[in-house]
Amino acid sequence: MAHGEALRLYSDDPELASHVMHDYREANLDEPTRGMLDFAVKLTRDPSSVQREDVEGLRREGLDEQQVLSVVLITSLFNFMTRLADGLGVEFPAASQRQIESWLAGPAREQEWMMSEKD
Repeated sequence: MAHGEALRLYSDDPELASHVMHDYREANLDEPTRGMLDFAVKLTRDPSSVQREDVEGLRREGLDEQQVLSVVLITSLFNFMTRLADGLGVEFPAASQRQIESWLAGPAREQEWMMSEKD
């Protein structure tokens, strides 16, 4: 939620930020970006399932070696920091929580795709 809020604040496209935060698969993304996100999700949810073919898929999307390494490092760092915070019982700041709740109760309700029931 915090990262989605930052993306909304710093991007010129709050609707895209909302899509990325809620379900990036619903966002209007180019194929390389979607491929990076698919890879990051797989690495996050089931790291032992990542194969050489997954990395090759990033290369087919046009990423060079440095960009592939960046995707892996950023994903790994994010996962590490999240688990570190969870493991130490770090609490989300109340002010930030109120901002998110305010957004969910206001602007998010205007996003029909976000508030509709999924099949």
